[in-house]
Amino acid sequence: MKLLASLTLAAVVSTLSVPAMAQFQKPEDAVKYRKAALTVMAAHFGRLGAMASDKAPFDAKVAAENAAIVETMSKLPWAGFVAGSEKGETRAKPEIWTDGAKFKKASEDMMASVAQLNAAAKTGNLDNLKKAFGESAKTCKACHDAFRKE
Repeated sequence: MKLLASLTLAAVVSTLSVPAMAQFQKPEDAVKYRKAALTVMAAHFGRLGAMASDKAPFDAKVAAENAAIVETMSKLPWAGFVAGSEKGETRAKPEIWTDGAKFKKASEDMMASVAQLNAAAKTGNLDNLKKAFGESAKTCKACHDAFRKE
């Protein structure tokens, strides 16, 4: 019985690890993945920016929904920065791979900043949103300046 349970557990673990190993069969798949995640995040971030800059009416519910999406999406693109994906149709700078620690720190700073943005949006207060949006925009810009070709 123990052997059967061990074999079953091993089969389950190996089945679950296959998708992770095969997530990107080609480097261009990784590029498409990260671009898609960043595009969705940017669209929702832009909606928050429009409210924060008074270009769109503030709607607390819409702001909270968009901030939640931004926070969720902020966790996704990093898996797409794999070896070999620096080539092709990408604006990623080589520094992503040559200074991985700095890139990781920039991604962590951005994720922390948008978590604060999400918390601010949940307050339903426009001033809180404006302040948190400004801070989040700074972390985005810093990463783009260091790691994205124009």
